[in-house]
Amino acid sequence: MARFGEWMKAMTAKGQVVGTNGLEITGKILRGPRGASVTDGPYSEAKEIVGGYVLITADSLEEAMEAGRGCPGLDYGMAVEVRLVRSRSEI
Repeated sequence: MARFGEWMKAMTAKGQVVGTNGLEITGKILRGPRGASVTDGPYSEAKEIVGGYVLITADSLEEAMEAGRGCPGLDYGMAVEVRLVRSRSEI
């Protein structure tokens, strides 16, 4: 956890961190037209779960990927997913 703290501190010092939060382990999954099918999730037997997110600001996808490469969880088999956030005008 100390390494996660250092990683977050470094990104915060660069002005990259916009927001972060952990996610509860329970939730619902909606599928189909208008979410007609509702199931519990995520499942503990699932291969991957999302434990939280870090929203950063970056000038490019490459810069965001470089920030993600610093995540200490990568050394322990965790995955880091890097995505761009669409602007409201793109939705």
